[in-house]
Amino acid sequence: MGTGRRGRARGGVGRASGGDEVKVIDAAQPAVGEAGDASVSPGAGRGVNERQRHARSAPSAHPGMAAAHGPVAPSSPEQNGAVPSEATKKDQNLKRGNWGNQIEFVLTSVGYAVGLGNVWRFPYLCYRNGGGAFMFPYFIMLIFCGIPLFFMELSFGQFASQGCLGVWRISPMFKGVGYGMMVVSTYIGIYYNVVICIAFYYFFSSMTHVLPWAYCNNPWNTPDCTGVLDASNLTNGSRPATLPSNLSHLLNHSLQRTSPSEEYWRRYVLKLSDDIGNFGEVRMPLLGCLGVSWVVVFLCLIRGVKSSGKVVYFTATFPYVVLTILFVRGVTLEGAFTGIMYYLTPQWDKILEAKVWGDAASQIFYSLGCAWGGLITMASYNKFHNNCYRDSIIISITNCATSVYAGFVIFSILGFMANHLGVDVSRVADHGPGLAFVAYPEALTLLPISPLWSLLFFFMLILLGLGTQFCLLETLVTAIVDEVGNEWILKKKTYVTLGVAVAGFLLGIPLTSQAGIYWLLLMDNYAASFSLVVISCIMCVSIMYIYGHRNYFQDIQMMLGFPPPLFFQICWRFVSPAIIFFILIFTVIQYQPITYNHYQYPGWAVAIGFLMALSSVICIPLYALFQLGRTDGDTLLQRLKNATKPSRDWGPALLEHRTGRYAPTIPASPEDGLEVQPLHPDKAQIPMVGSNGSSRLQDSRI
Repeated sequence: MGTGRRGRARGGVGRASGGDEVKVIDAAQPAVGEAGDASVSPGAGRGVNERQRHARSAPSAHPGMAAAHGPVAPSSPEQNGAVPSEATKKDQNLKRGNWGNQIEFVLTSVGYAVGLGNVWRFPYLCYRNGGGAFMFPYFIMLIFCGIPLFFMELSFGQFASQGCLGVWRISPMFKGVGYGMMVVSTYIGIYYNVVICIAFYYFFSSMTHVLPWAYCNNPWNTPDCTGVLDASNLTNGSRPATLPSNLSHLLNHSLQRTSPSEEYWRRYVLKLSDDIGNFGEVRMPLLGCLGVSWVVVFLCLIRGVKSSGKVVYFTATFPYVVLTILFVRGVTLEGAFTGIMYYLTPQWDKILEAKVWGDAASQIFYSLGCAWGGLITMASYNKFHNNCYRDSIIISITNCATSVYAGFVIFSILGFMANHLGVDVSRVADHGPGLAFVAYPEALTLLPISPLWSLLFFFMLILLGLGTQFCLLETLVTAIVDEVGNEWILKKKTYVTLGVAVAGFLLGIPLTSQAGIYWLLLMDNYAASFSLVVISCIMCVSIMYIYGHRNYFQDIQMMLGFPPPLFFQICWRFVSPAIIFFILIFTVIQYQPITYNHYQYPGWAVAIGFLMALSSVICIPLYALFQLGRTDGDTLLQRLKNATKPSRDWGPALLEHRTGRYAPTIPASPEDGLEVQPLHPDKAQIPMVGSNGSSRLQDSRI
């Protein structure tokens, strides 16, 4: 349909070829500035805002025409993330709920992406893989894999306003990917809250004048214990009569020294058993802290995103305050510069090693939380026209900048500790629980008013963990509620949240036993490792090649007002899947059986780890076979085609956003007696009523 004919149709009155005066049902009534197709709307032809609709024009959603016309010129502030007030009201999903404002979504996503791994994994990877040279492959992987995947998941969830299960209306046969995401989030949610509960325990233990892991004079300490404060006392000459023998003892044990913080961790907090199969007793203090953790998570999510969106104003921002306080304190200590240089000094020869690139890609992938289902879930509560392209860049860069910043905080303190002991920084550097609960707490004992710094550090760990845990729990709850989808479960969502929290608490109890740390590390190494890579790769392929990249680009253009930039189109289709495949190959090649310190996991435990990893991936082929079996079709190929094509309810959740090829069939109103038909992607037929009461169809090329 030409421009003039489109304008006349929008005006509501036109001329048929035979000269009859006709009433034309309005071709579209999108939200202000929406870059979608023209479609039939329930309020069409009612004379509302006719002049405004006459002035607007909608681009085509048809793949061929979209390619022919190219990007659509901006028509409203929506494209920059600003939505007019009237459109904002129309954008609200009253049934399902939305974020209170866009800051809540950004802070929640930052809290989700910025987790414990930014503090206890990235700094260690950086110094192990060439210091400052590691930054180069790290940011290359961020640009070509991290940000594109982040943008894809945000746009995916926002367009459909559905969780990790509901979005697979786009291609029902691949709904197993959503179930795989749920399984992964379940595993992570179980053990992640156990880590938070240990941080709670250390936080409460820090409320004392002297930190309990500062000295070796406690009932749980062994004769091999040698504390940094004990060494300080020796060098200060506090016990001159026994100085030579004690110094000799200290030097003999320097290579294999057992610190009071390590003995506090292993012999008091965990009461670590000698084998993963020897559960021993449940550590009641940890069980109590686990209960506190789940209660806090439940209370923050009691009203879904409405309550968690308010909590993140604190949980997502205060860790940066603590990091800054610790950074300022750390860089003023003697030896801090040595530690920071150890962290940053580039070793350019390592940049040619494949392992460095593999570690960079893996860290980006896991740090951003891709394929967990959380990004899709959080974005599903956005308003339809939110600029998630802008958000994805802001959140991804914030996440990576936080990792780099945390490295300064960690290594300034470790440099000070290494200087105090007179050893190399590599001797005190660690990662994972060893850094968070052994090395760093020991370094804090050297500071004046050490309980204060310990309280701040563990409070920061708690907040970092809670930010991720909120989204993990909300992912599971949203998937369940969206899948059932009736009014009853929407009203009872709080009880669903409570049920999931109670189940998570019960499943986490074995991890508070004397063998709990073995199981925690087993889940961390296998439950969320190569399975995430497989899930993400299949998601990319199904969207870009099964659903079709042109269709998806049009969906984004319809939602944002502009198509995804060319760089992202290329990354989604070629570069990002290739990098994901590289990560998978790297993970397989670099695989080593899991160990904890000097403990080698038995074969049956490793087998359980692989079963956990496969349990999420196996959902994909199993559901695909199930979907094929229930899909109509005379031949296997026909069933395959029907099972992979979008379902009828795929598309925007709200009726006013379902324009163009998503326009629903709307029953005729009593006033005009017309049946309104949806537009066909190739040719739309607009019903018209002549002055003599006869109806005819007006063809219009979209």
